[in-house]
Amino acid sequence: MRVLMTGSTGLIGSAVVRRLSDAGHELVLVVRDVEAARARWPNARVVRGGFGGDTPAWPEYLRDVDVVINAVGIFTEQAGQSFDAVHVKGPAELFRAAAQAGVRRVIQISALGASAYRDEAYLSSKGRADAQLAALPIESTIVRPSLVFAPEGPSTQWFAALAVLPVTPLPGGGNQALQPVHIDDVAEAIARLVVAPKVPPELVLVGPRALTLRQYLAALRRGLGARGAFIGIPASLLRTASRLFGRFSPWLSGETMRMLDAGSTGAPAPLTHLLGREPRDVDTFVDPGNRRALRTAAMLQWLRPLLRYCLASMWLATAMVSAFVYPVRDSLALLARTGLHGAVADVALYGAAALDAVLGLMLFAPRWRRLSYSLQLLLIAAYTAIITVFLPEYWAHPYGPILKNVPLLAAIATARELDAPNGRHRR
Repeated sequence: MRVLMTGSTGLIGSAVVRRLSDAGHELVLVVRDVEAARARWPNARVVRGGFGGDTPAWPEYLRDVDVVINAVGIFTEQAGQSFDAVHVKGPAELFRAAAQAGVRRVIQISALGASAYRDEAYLSSKGRADAQLAALPIESTIVRPSLVFAPEGPSTQWFAALAVLPVTPLPGGGNQALQPVHIDDVAEAIARLVVAPKVPPELVLVGPRALTLRQYLAALRRGLGARGAFIGIPASLLRTASRLFGRFSPWLSGETMRMLDAGSTGAPAPLTHLLGREPRDVDTFVDPGNRRALRTAAMLQWLRPLLRYCLASMWLATAMVSAFVYPVRDSLALLARTGLHGAVADVALYGAAALDAVLGLMLFAPRWRRLSYSLQLLLIAAYTAIITVFLPEYWAHPYGPILKNVPLLAAIATARELDAPNGRHRR
C-alpha cells in the first residue's frame, strides 16, 4: 500500500516507519528536514511539510495514497509549535484533505485519556483533533497509547533515571495507576491497522496488566540491574516543587503531575486480539543486550546535572571564600610571591573572585555553559602553571590542593562534552 505519514521522525512514528518499510509498503513521509529524512529512509518518498507553518501541498502528496497516519505530537509547547497548531489545526487540515482525495483510511495516533474536555492542554488538544477526524466521512481509527516504553524515548529515560537513583522519590507514595506498553507492540499494532480489512473507531494500546508507579519503577530497577530504596514525597511538597521547578522540566510541571495522578490504564483485550498474542509484559521491557546502554543513559540523566551544579557550587563558594572568608593578608602574601604587590595585587585578588563567581553563574544558563567550561579549563591550567613556578611546595602539600586539579580538569572536560549543544547527552 501507499502510506502517507506525518511525524515519522518522532518516537512512535520512526518505529512505525521501520515496521512498514520492512513490510514493503510504499511510504510518503512529510517532514521538515527533508535531507535528514532522505538519508535515514532512502527508499521512501520524502516531501517537505509540517504543522504550525506553511500548509503542505496535500492534494499533491495524497495522490494515490491508501492510508494516512498522523504521528505528530509534542509534549510541551515551543516557539512556533503550539498545541493548537500542531495537534489540532494542522491535523484537521490533513484529515479534510485526505477525505477529499479519496484516501481509504486515516490512523490518528492520539493518547490515552485524550478528550476535548480535559483540563490538560496536551490531552485537550489531542481530543479536539480526534473529534474532528471522527466527524469526517472517511474510515478512521484513533489509536490511544498508554505510557510507551522505548529505550530512546525521553519519558522512558526519565523513569529509568528515577529507577536507578540510590533513593527514588515517589510522588504521593507512588500509587498512581499505569499500564505501560512496549514501542514494538505499538508499531506492530499500527502496521496491522494499515492492512486490516476493518478497523475499530478507537483502539486503546496498553500492556497486559495495570500496576502502580512504584511497581513500574521497581520493574525497571530490576531490569536495569540497579539497587536502591523508595521514599514517598507528600503531595503538598510535590506541588511546591512543581511550582518552583516545573518550568525547567516538563516532567515536573503541574500538568504532568495531574496526568500522572489521573492514571493511564485500559483493557488489553483489543490489542491482544489485534496482535494475536499478549503484548509484552513490563518485566520483559529491558532487553538484556541493551541493558548497559539504557542504564548508562539513565544514570546520565541525573549525574550530568549533578556534576554541573557541583561545579557551579564550587566556583561560587571559591569566590565567596576568596573575597570574604580567607584572610586578605594571607592572600596578598601569596600573590606577593608571584610578583604582584599593592593595588595590582588587590585587583588580582578581587578580580579573580569575581571571575570565579561569573564562571559559576554561567553554568545556570544553557547558552553560556560550554563557554564557561572552556574558561574553567583555561583558568585552572593557568593557576596550576603559576603555582608550579612560584609556589611549587603546594604540589607536595598533604591535602593535595594542586594534585586535585588533575581530576578536576577531567571532570570539567567531561561536563563540557555532556553539555555540548549538539551532543546526544544534552537534556
